[in-house]
Amino acid sequence: MSQLNRRHFLVTGLAAGAAAALPGTAHADPTTDPTAGPTADPAAETAQGLASRGLRTDPFTLGVASGDPSHDGFVLWTRLAQEPLADDGLGGMPQRPFNVQWHIYADETCRRVVRAGVTVAAPEWGHSVHVEVENLSSDREYWYRFRVGPYISPVGRTRTAPHPLAYGSGLAMAFVSCAQYEHGYFTSYRRLAEEHPDLILHLGDYQYEYTKNTYTIPGGNVRDHLGPETVTLANYRQRHSQYKVDPDLQAAHAASPWLVVFDDHEVDNNWADEIPEHAEDQPTFLQRREAAFRAYFENMPLRRTSIPRGIDMQLYRRIRWGRLANFHMLDTRQYRDDQGCGDGYKDCPASVDPKRSITGAEQEAWLIDGFHESRAQWDILGQQVFFAQRDNNAGPAKVTSQDAWDGYVASRKRITQGWIDAKVRNAVVLTGDVHAHWASDLKLDYDDPTGPSVGSELVATSISTGGDGADSDPATHPFLKINPHLKFYNNQRGYVLTKIERDLITADFKVVPQVRQPGAEVYTRATFVVEDQVPGVQQTYLRPLPPSITAERGMTVDETVRLETERP
Repeated sequence: MSQLNRRHFLVTGLAAGAAAALPGTAHADPTTDPTAGPTADPAAETAQGLASRGLRTDPFTLGVASGDPSHDGFVLWTRLAQEPLADDGLGGMPQRPFNVQWHIYADETCRRVVRAGVTVAAPEWGHSVHVEVENLSSDREYWYRFRVGPYISPVGRTRTAPHPLAYGSGLAMAFVSCAQYEHGYFTSYRRLAEEHPDLILHLGDYQYEYTKNTYTIPGGNVRDHLGPETVTLANYRQRHSQYKVDPDLQAAHAASPWLVVFDDHEVDNNWADEIPEHAEDQPTFLQRREAAFRAYFENMPLRRTSIPRGIDMQLYRRIRWGRLANFHMLDTRQYRDDQGCGDGYKDCPASVDPKRSITGAEQEAWLIDGFHESRAQWDILGQQVFFAQRDNNAGPAKVTSQDAWDGYVASRKRITQGWIDAKVRNAVVLTGDVHAHWASDLKLDYDDPTGPSVGSELVATSISTGGDGADSDPATHPFLKINPHLKFYNNQRGYVLTKIERDLITADFKVVPQVRQPGAEVYTRATFVVEDQVPGVQQTYLRPLPPSITAERGMTVDETVRLETERP
């Protein structure tokens, strides 16, 4: 490994508020595998013992993850925690740095080491590890794991993107959002891991901030949050750890590289820039936001460009999957204007104010510049809240969600016009937040339903938020009648699994029948396609409904709409 210079790999170790780039060490020999087991070298055994001094048990309780793939690398992540649920947020770790070995393999059996090195897990950053690796082969799978002393992490699978000039053989991509620990088991994460996608997008609400039983579902919650509502760094670290120890979530992280962006619950419900949900929380909100951002970075496979600096965190970014797709990952919380008339569905004059923005001017310009520079087959916006218009009033008044893009109409129109002017070949918006599956056509002018479609939106339901939910005939949902560009609705839990090819995106809306009990099987509720240069969604499959299924689930469509409108 001493023959490899810093251009061959980059290791990011975090210490005391900065990123330290560390070269490889003598343990990083690509022809051997120190993680394979105890060594016969007494000197090496002594070094391992010193490295793990103070560790009484396995520190890899939070699993492993990878993310932000490029054509020649990715980020590897883990975080050391002997007692992950400790209420001080320190994970039972001695307050000193630990050297962590990492290895990347060309095979699933972990015999062929292709990269290795050592990085530092520092207490200032919750003993988290972020390793940025470069100069690997493009468009192929890799496996990885970590070691501290005698302790070896689980194995994770990851991959690189195709070369920037290549389309590759197609991309199996899934996207998810909204995993409320108290509302149900993370079965959908497990079923998603079993799909072995090439890439997973998490579009927000990775964890929830509430203390137990604050946000309840019909029939009562099935699990409890530990600790108080998350406000301090210790609170957020403990909450992330509680989620991370879930075996289904760990399986999904280990299965594929992730692209992550936060929404509101990673900080505070419906927060906007420097404004909390409740005015009485204003005096301490910026300290809370800083703590939440720090914990989010510590627990996600993000590059050092996203290291928080005080209350600021660079999260919007662009990931290129060869010539096939550009993923424009957006941040619709940190820079938005406050909701014009408060939260909820309202007929709000401020929603059409041309000065208001959900992205902020700088991010909006970055996005539109990206449209003009793009030569990709598909330009995909990974973002948090509903993009298309959803009017819930059949009369002349327009009653829409002020927390979504409907509350920032001019901002939505500028971005839509941006991809039209740039002659983007195919614009597709991916969305989370609303705890239900949706599919819709996108318009420049939603007041003219006969106008052309200019893009497509696919919306993933929640992993668990809202509990089991209910199956129903999507045609009976009142929103689809009022908004003809809306084409599909389903209120069960699950995820969306897509196959992205040069001429077609195929989206399977996957659902599980229940989350109140673990282990449910997954099935495809509906399939939609988006054809190359044909804006809008087209349904190709809809699973037949058993008779009276809505009544059997104990929830009507009207009740579902009410819950969505009034949810915390």
